[in-house]
Formats: sequence, C-alpha cells, structure tokens
Amino acid sequence: MSEAPQVTPHEGSVISEPRRGRALVISASSLLILVSVALLLPVPFVKMSPGPTYNVVGEVDGSQVIEITGTQTYPTTGSFDMTTVMESGGPRGGLTFVDAMASWFNSADAVVPRELIYPDEVSGEDVKTRQAMLFNTSESDAIAAALNYLEMPLKTEVVVTAVYSDTPAANILLPKDHILSVNGVEVNEPKNVSESVQSSPVGTKFEFAIDRDGEAESISVTSADNPDKPGTPYIGIGVGMFYAAEFDINFTLQDVGGPSAGTMFAVGIIDKLTTGDLAKGRHIAGTGTMSPDGKVGPIGGIRQKLAGARGAGAELFLIPAVHCKEAAGFIPDGLTVTPITTLTDAVKAVETWTSGGTVSACPVNAVDS
Repeated sequence: MSEAPQVTPHEGSVISEPRRGRALVISASSLLILVSVALLLPVPFVKMSPGPTYNVVGEVDGSQVIEITGTQTYPTTGSFDMTTVMESGGPRGGLTFVDAMASWFNSADAVVPRELIYPDEVSGEDVKTRQAMLFNTSESDAIAAALNYLEMPLKTEVVVTAVYSDTPAANILLPKDHILSVNGVEVNEPKNVSESVQSSPVGTKFEFAIDRDGEAESISVTSADNPDKPGTPYIGIGVGMFYAAEFDINFTLQDVGGPSAGTMFAVGIIDKLTTGDLAKGRHIAGTGTMSPDGKVGPIGGIRQKLAGARGAGAELFLIPAVHCKEAAGFIPDGLTVTPITTLTDAVKAVETWTSGGTVSACPVNAVDS
C-alpha cells in the first residue's frame, strides 16, 4: 500500500490569510482617507445662511449705528433690525462637500452654483470692493429718502463710490472723495467723469480737483487700456451721487456690504429725527434697497433674512412686496411679514402695528398657482 502524499503548505493557501487581511485593512483605510479628504475639499458652490442682525437705532461696539449730530434728535426705544446673509464659498473661501450637504437639511440655508453669483474672473478683492460700494450707496440713498420724506434740505455731491484694485486709480483716489472738477471742467453729475475719461486717448493724464475730508487736493491719474474692454480707456473707479444733510449723519457699521440695508437705515433716520417713537419698544426687522425718492427695491437671501430676524426676536418684518411669494412657506412662527413698496408704506405699517392695528401680511404658506 502506498502512502498518501504529504501536502506542504505553500504561498496562496493557509499561510496567506493574515496577509490578505492586512491588505484589506490597508485598502479600506486608504479608501476612507481618500473619502475623508474629498469630503473636506472645496466645492464650486456658495452657501447662504442667516447672518447677524443690527439694530440701526441702537449701538454696536459702543457706537450708535446711525450717528446724527448738529441738529435736534429724539430718544428711540425698541429695535429696527437690518438683516444680513452669511456667505460661505465663492471668491472669499471654499465650501466643503460636508457643509454643502448639511445645508440641504436646513430650510434656512441655500446652496447655489458659485458661477451664478460670482464668475470665475471675479476676485475676492473685487467682491469686497463692490459690496462696500453698494453699502456706501445704500447709506447715501437712505439719507436722501429720509430727508425727502421729512421735507428737509438735501445736499448732493459727485463722489468716488469705489476704487478697484490693480487699476490706475488704486491707492490714489479714495472712496467718498468729492470730485469738484476734471482737467479744470466742473463736475455736476457722474457722467461728466466717465465721458471725460472715455473721450480721451488711453494714456491721458487727468487732474482731479477733489475735496477729501474737508481738505482741497489735486490728484493726478493716467488712464490705461481697460482689460475687460480692449481699446477703451479707464482709470478704475465707480462714480455716483452722494446725498447729505446740512448736519452730520454717519454710519458706523464695519465689515458689512451690499445695498439691502437702505430701507431700515431710512426708517432709523426718520425715527431719530422725529418726536414720535416709531418702534414703541417693539422688535421690528426688515430689508430692502432704498432709492433717493423713497422706493423700496428687491434684495437677495429673503429666506435667510426671515430666519435671522425671528432668531433675533423680531415680531414684525418689513419685506419688499416683490418677495412675498418667495417668502411663503418660509415665514417663521411668530413673525408677521408685511409687504412694502415705499418708505411711506414702511412708516405707516410700523405706526399701525405698534398702535395695535392690523397690517397687511404676506401669506404664510405657499399657494399653488
């Protein structure tokens, strides 16, 4: 009888199992690391969430948000909150996949493709400059609207509203410089400046007579070829009308941009300059651009602003009428949202509501059309 052959363990049988296990562990760990890194990488989206609110008739960091000196002012009570939207992503910073996914489960947040808001060629510095320009313009327009409402005298000036980085005017002209003349020609409206620059060849030297903080100065700027419009001369500034009272009205908020505070600024100025106490101790918030003639305009991020206002304790919210339909279904419990189209509408709505009357309200729930 022959003996059965002895089977000797070899590579690929029992001895290889520990190695196979280690390989699986290493592969799984590597995959986990890769997935973790991917989840933390920036994605091309912008997340919008409720930002802080600021009481425009109150103080921030020890300073009045709206400082009025040189004329009679009156005590105010309660709050008139301007609302903001916090952005994550875009030119200012990356938004991770995890952050974006989490926003889908929060009705107060919104996530949109970055290119819908910020084209690829727009830098973070350009965004900051533009937002600051819009905020400064909203302050000026609010002054005009409030003083026109109160039938008080108003002064107008042509000013630099923005100076863009890496342009001929950068670090030479400054925002809020009052432009008196260009090359000896008096400036009465913004188009006088643009027409002067664009009607002269690229490389033309311009002498700007300006008033900077009460001091007269002469500033030289030489035009260059506009990289966005080849063949067109430019110096890289925004120019607009600045409205001022015959007394001082200053706004002290820092690091806030955009035009949507105009309505609440105008209401706040009226409250401070009139004997009646508009808010009467109540908590009111709102949003909306404001034109010099008192018209309320549309804004962005209404869902986030509604949530931020209610989170801060607001009971009444002044909303541009055009956003009523958009707000339906996202109005927090306990918040009355009333539509307005003018500054007069805003003041009347507040007076009616604080007196115990009934104001018109946007529908709380969405209605199929």
